[in-house]
Amino acid sequence: MAFAQGSRTRLAIGEQADFTTDAAAMKILPYNSHSLDLTKARVASSEINSDRMPRVDRHGNREVSGDIVGELRSEDFDLLIESALFSDFAAGTGNRTISNGVTPKFLTVEDGALDIAQYRKFQSLAVTSMNISAGPNAMIMGTFGMVGRNLVQSGSELHDPSAVTGGEPWDSYSGAITEGGSTIALITALDFTLTNSFGPTFVLGSAVTPQLEYGNSIVEGTMTAYYEDEVLINKFLNETESALTIEFDDPTSGGAYTFSFPRTKLNGASVPVGSPQSRLISIPFIALYDSSAGHQLEIVATD
Repeated sequence: MAFAQGSRTRLAIGEQADFTTDAAAMKILPYNSHSLDLTKARVASSEINSDRMPRVDRHGNREVSGDIVGELRSEDFDLLIESALFSDFAAGTGNRTISNGVTPKFLTVEDGALDIAQYRKFQSLAVTSMNISAGPNAMIMGTFGMVGRNLVQSGSELHDPSAVTGGEPWDSYSGAITEGGSTIALITALDFTLTNSFGPTFVLGSAVTPQLEYGNSIVEGTMTAYYEDEVLINKFLNETESALTIEFDDPTSGGAYTFSFPRTKLNGASVPVGSPQSRLISIPFIALYDSSAGHQLEIVATD
């Protein structure tokens, strides 16, 4: 008797034309793990019976949620990035750019257990949170929190997805971090999260949501750096705003993505002593809308 193996699982993703129409075309998404699942609320009767035994327990509203985790690389994760930023990559001279927008993008994701020919299709997903993290001796990791409408289970392949682009993951050695126009060479870790706060809007007469609601685009993160001088501490003390730029690239193919936050504020500069070894500064930051740039976050992709 065969049962599904994680190593034989394929994840595919496609863009929907609108909230309720499944994607017409799909492409394979490289990933490390995912926790996508459908949950149902329970609707139980609380009436009193003389024998103390309940009679009614029904399934109620449906909701899809979970994370997709992967080693980031050029192009393959663009649909997830576009959903997170409510926008599309626009072609430019030698590169593509994207910044915060106002138009939600909905996705279809298919989880295929190829060894047992079972397929789960998650419908009308949106990225409610995007976390990107970097640390020494590691690939650049992306965690995309998803919220969606429904799940369809099938014993036959629902789509024939196209292949991945063939690019290799970004690593922590290739790229650069610039703060306030100056390169920071002593960063030991950096992560940031964009949060959209997607959620279902349930109505009477239907178990699935007719639409997803969402909130503001909140971008917050943390840098950890070796304690070298007073520069970053003074920016926190003086509430000095500055620009932050992070570049990640694939050293094999040369593709690079530059994440630019034109207006950031440092909201801490803790310098604890926890051991006899090097002291580190922990620096939480928030990215704000910049009126000159016209956005909060811009990504420039050089493929």
